Formats: sequence, structure tokens, C-alpha cells
Amino acid sequence: MAKEVAGLIKLQIKGGAANPSPPVGPALGSKGINIMDFCKAFNARTQDKAGKVLPVVITYYTDKSYDFVVKTPPVAIQLMEVAKVKGGSAEPNRKKIAEITWEQVRAIATDKMPDLNCFTVESAMRMVAGTARSLGIAVKGEFPG
Repeated sequence: MAKEVAGLIKLQIKGGAANPSPPVGPALGSKGINIMDFCKAFNARTQDKAGKVLPVVITYYTDKSYDFVVKTPPVAIQLMEVAKVKGGSAEPNRKKIAEITWEQVRAIATDKMPDLNCFTVESAMRMVAGTARSLGIAVKGEFPG
């Protein structure tokens, strides 16, 4: 018989760096999930992506057991890594802080494809370009469509 789902928890944790301190500890502890057990499992699964911020969706059940799915890093963080900037522009419509190419946008879009709600790489590239625009990062060249 299937377990009954009690709820979902969405967190963003650095890969290989989950520990019981906030925000992880209080979020899991309040639901009755074993915090150290989750931290060990998460860190083991994300050792290859150490240091990158990874969204994780934890499904917890009524019997206090849980499953979790690790997603790909957020597009904004990937864009800032590629553009080598620390944060977005205060005025993204006026001040551009960096420039990236359509090839870099395609690389991010293909990496993020499983988590996006689109069917083609071109539409995923448009989503990534929109995020870049709102960060103040210009995409140079014409859209390769």
C-alpha cells in the first residue's frame, strides 16, 4: 500500500553543505523528519556539485519517512557564474553589468531543460534570456532561431 503524503518542503541548499542549522534544521524538525539522516543523504548525493546552490523538494509522509528530489541550480545563479558577477544590476533596464553569448544561454537552457515547463530548447533559451535581462546581463548577437 502507498504511503500517505503529509506535505512538501522546498529548500535551497549549497551542494554537499547541508547541516542542521537554519534553514534546514527548523524546516525539517517542525515536520518530525530526522535532520541528520537527511543531511547525510543530501551531502552524499550532491558531493559532485559542491558549493552550488541546489533547490531540493522534500516529500514527507505521515509515518515520518521522506523522499527528496534535487533540482538543477537556479538560472539566475548559473547566469551570474557565466557572467562572473556577484549580483544583479540595481537598474537592469538602464545599467548593464555584463554580456553573454547565445551559446552560453543555450548551455544553461539545455542544463535546466528538465526543470523548465517548455518543450523546445529555443523556448528555454528565451526564458533564460529573460532572466538575464532582469539581472542586467545583455545577450549579444541575434537570436539563433
